[in-house]
Amino acid sequence: MTGDSPAEGSATGLGAVVAGIDVGGTFTDVCVLDERTGRIGVSKSPSTRGREADGFMRGLLGGLEGADGGLGAVVAIVHGTTVGTNALLERKLAPVGLITTEGFRDVLEMRRRDRPRTWGLWGDFEPVVPRDRRLEVAERVLADGTVLVEVDPAEAAEAARTLLEAGAEACCVAFLNSYANPANEIRALEAVKRVWPNPHIAAASSVLSEIREFERTSTVALNAGLQPVVGGYLAALEAALAGGGFGGRFFLVQSNGGVMTAAAARALPVRTALGGPAAGVIACSELARAAGYDNVITCDMGGTSFDVAVVNAGRTVTSAQAAIDFGLVIRTPMIEITTIGAGGGSIARVDAGGLLRVGPESAGSAPGPACYSAGGDRPTVTDAHLVLGRINGQSPIGGLDPLDAAAARAAIADQVAGPLGLGVEEAAEAIVEVATSSMAGAIRLVSVERGLDPARFAAMTFGGAGALHACRLVAEVGLQGAVIPRHPGVVSAYGCLIADFGHDLVQTVNLDVASIDPDGLTERLRSAEERTLRFLADTGLALDEPSVRHEFDMAYEGQTHTIAVDASGLENPGPESVQAAFDRAYAAAYGRTLDGVAARLLSVRTAVVGRRPRIDPRAFAPPSAAAEAAARPGGGPRRTRPVYLDGEWVDVAVLARLDLRAGETVAGPAVLEQPDATIVVEPGFAGRVDELGNLVLEQPGR
Repeated sequence: MTGDSPAEGSATGLGAVVAGIDVGGTFTDVCVLDERTGRIGVSKSPSTRGREADGFMRGLLGGLEGADGGLGAVVAIVHGTTVGTNALLERKLAPVGLITTEGFRDVLEMRRRDRPRTWGLWGDFEPVVPRDRRLEVAERVLADGTVLVEVDPAEAAEAARTLLEAGAEACCVAFLNSYANPANEIRALEAVKRVWPNPHIAAASSVLSEIREFERTSTVALNAGLQPVVGGYLAALEAALAGGGFGGRFFLVQSNGGVMTAAAARALPVRTALGGPAAGVIACSELARAAGYDNVITCDMGGTSFDVAVVNAGRTVTSAQAAIDFGLVIRTPMIEITTIGAGGGSIARVDAGGLLRVGPESAGSAPGPACYSAGGDRPTVTDAHLVLGRINGQSPIGGLDPLDAAAARAAIADQVAGPLGLGVEEAAEAIVEVATSSMAGAIRLVSVERGLDPARFAAMTFGGAGALHACRLVAEVGLQGAVIPRHPGVVSAYGCLIADFGHDLVQTVNLDVASIDPDGLTERLRSAEERTLRFLADTGLALDEPSVRHEFDMAYEGQTHTIAVDASGLENPGPESVQAAFDRAYAAAYGRTLDGVAARLLSVRTAVVGRRPRIDPRAFAPPSAAAEAAARPGGGPRRTRPVYLDGEWVDVAVLARLDLRAGETVAGPAVLEQPDATIVVEPGFAGRVDELGNLVLEQPGR
């Protein structure tokens, strides 16, 4: 599948051929840009869990099909991965050892006095580092950075040996006030390096130099546990690429939507935890802007999950930290994404109370849904769509073998229809409705519950399964409409292709505003800017003029939570100007200020972005003339197909989506097929193709 319009100039600043690759739990998606010809090639192939390099290479070669030079012509690959997310969710981390300040061994266990269940007096929690691998050493740095007790390197080395004997494969050093002065922590780390047999060690101050001992310790411990996992994953990919003749640069997408080198990802894998979903949000933000939409809710439905994010007034919403699971807190800048277990492979079941549940457990790509005929025998959302005639079993997405509709019917009949006393079609439709309801709840969570009117937002649905539910989500949530990109199944891979290079740095200062030294604060900002700019220089790439943004984390005395204050425009950051900026930000957030209460500057954040030249969105524009109808996916000409809608079978028009010209309209009910996704236009909806090839779905007269 290709676009036939040239990309704008040197679309990435990287060279001749660049590939973006997103590896999900079910499919590996690839988007390849050939700057020499302007060709955009896309590919979707099944992921190979446990052997990700196989699916990675198969998808990459599929995207390069027809391109001159093959893999050897590719100068750079940008990869979005969920391997870190999966390892965290499944707790499949390397055994970690922690060396900490005497008396603070149990910070990871105490957390923030929260608990897994809000109500009741019981709950289980297992820290990521068990107590026998959390060791203490004598050291103390005061909050102002004064070294009260200097660490003994011999004691730190002995603790490392003990951790090795206990089975630790990675080690982190997290001392109490290392954000104020990392000297003790660095000294201990050097001692650990002399006895540790691998590079999987880190100091908390090098991962997160910020106040809050729990968040800092949690982040560095999770980073340590991910280092062997992500490092091994990257080594396998790089070996496969080298064997195929790839000699270019390899990069990864960070959780904040920026791009980092593979070497940086090995050292800071915690920053890649949500890289795959973040790439999709970046792509949607860019595509929505080009299509004239400033407010969209991105809806990524793949094989295992449904990821939702907000683009408000053209800007993505970001957060300073996230909890991947209870007690697994990562404090690093990231795009704010809400994830639920609702994907095409989500398993449907009837619980002990007789209620139909869909997800969060997923069949993934292996064994996959029952219709895959790969050993799976439990009904999934994909099985339900197949039984309802919404997807074409003879031409499934991703190049899969034909789907087994009989196996899907049998699984639904045995495990859902029978227990609920429904017909098979009724049960399949119920599965789709329950999955859609869960997704609608996630959309309300990021919109209605945050004071945003859904009617002002369009849903941008993508992923292999997102477009199957687009109309139902619009109707259930009350959205403005839905925008489906031209290649919805590979949007995250496209996001990898266009993501900018970036780096974030945070420093805790913990000063009351009245005591700020303008010269000292200016020097701190200048030093942070230099360090972040060096990160971009290390990529060795030609990037547009980088932009640097400074923010202050501030709060009133006695407050726990901070607000972000834009500091980029402060020429003389002294007490008066910082206080005025804080007052403006606080009033904007809460409608008032607290007169007479002192304010504090907790931390300084610096973010640098090296912008990559944009790809002209017309590269995805539909061809000037429709292709022959006989070239529709799945073989010969097809006009209608029976689809089960609202309790009855209806003959529905079936169209090849990629054959539609700009300006064409499609009235529901209809099914639009393409190799990477299927779109269902429900009754009462109409779709129109805009000039960029997006399909805009709306309810006429609403």
